[in-house]
Amino acid sequence: MTPAYPTAGTENARFDSDGFRIRGQEMTRTETFTDAAFAFAVTLLVVSIDTIPASYAELRGMLQHIPAFGMSFLLLAVFWYGHWTWSRRYGLEDFPTIALSFTLVFVMLSYVYPLKFLSNIIVYWLTGGGNATSGIAGFDELYGLFAIYGIGFSAMALVLSGLSHHAWRQREALGLSPREVFLTRGESGAWLILALVGALSATIAMLAPPNQFVWPGWTYMILPVVMRMYGRRVNRGASRIRD
Repeated sequence: MTPAYPTAGTENARFDSDGFRIRGQEMTRTETFTDAAFAFAVTLLVVSIDTIPASYAELRGMLQHIPAFGMSFLLLAVFWYGHWTWSRRYGLEDFPTIALSFTLVFVMLSYVYPLKFLSNIIVYWLTGGGNATSGIAGFDELYGLFAIYGIGFSAMALVLSGLSHHAWRQREALGLSPREVFLTRGESGAWLILALVGALSATIAMLAPPNQFVWPGWTYMILPVVMRMYGRRVNRGASRIRD
């Protein structure tokens, strides 16, 4: 397959808020397929709530699931936005892009129900009510759920890191500026951090003795601190680069 690289010059070019030239101004078939898969995944989250309520009591019961749906939707939106941003910046549609995008879709669709199930558990823990923990017999099963979730989370983040790394490898063909090259590596590193934290959580879930502190879940609490520090470092480095 012949790589499809954007070849337009920089005249009349559009740029995003980070200073990236928008090379993917037209949606590729790969991006269209990926967007449709994300939309289908969101549909699965909604359908899993059950059917149209036939009574007020059923309606209230359905509404109790909205916070968990919102959490699941938000996380899927983060990954969708990551792929969308990547597609806009680089506009690639070669074999590695297709392979990685299809891998992302496969993992995402496999990840939907564990994500929704865990979101229900978290909402139950935060609110102290509802029936969100039905099906969890003890902390050993909860740890197993965190292991499944961590593997899916890590795999999706790793794919997006791989897409950024692929764009970095094609930096000359894409005509990336020095600042764009630096930020592309930074983006790959950011997704890699997410993947490593997800893998760490899954490892703890599989190896640590299950207990009420649920350490695999608390592992994700390091992300706001680590990502903020990493983002500042990348932004400082990018600010010193003059194209």
